[in-house]
Amino acid sequence: MDCSIAAALGLPDELSGLAEAFLKEMPECEVWAPSLWWHEIGNVVVSARRRGRITDADAAALLSLYGALPLHTDTAHESGLLERVYRLASMYDLSAYDAAYLELAERKQAGLATLDSDLQRAATACGVALYHQGKP
Repeated sequence: MDCSIAAALGLPDELSGLAEAFLKEMPECEVWAPSLWWHEIGNVVVSARRRGRITDADAAALLSLYGALPLHTDTAHESGLLERVYRLASMYDLSAYDAAYLELAERKQAGLATLDSDLQRAATACGVALYHQGKP
């Protein structure tokens, strides 16, 4: 699961049927994210509050919601990880952050839940299955 799906779960102006369906299916799946996910989602909440998209109370509720998600955090820093992220970022014109999600999906032989069109394109190109409602 990348940050775009998580943001759509909590920000009222980013609602997504796909994100809502994914949230309902999360307890039945083993959901992984790279450790940077926590910083990215924290930044989403901070930015939304600064821009007046949510209140302080909304931010606190979102942080609680995100903290309670049944999410496994990948903390791998194994040999070759940075090289694989770099290769994917270069090959598919992604940020290193987005390439980290793609690398994790490849390494875990898992699907990817994202609303990011560039990341969807890259996942499809390298054979990573994308989450579609009802189909992880």
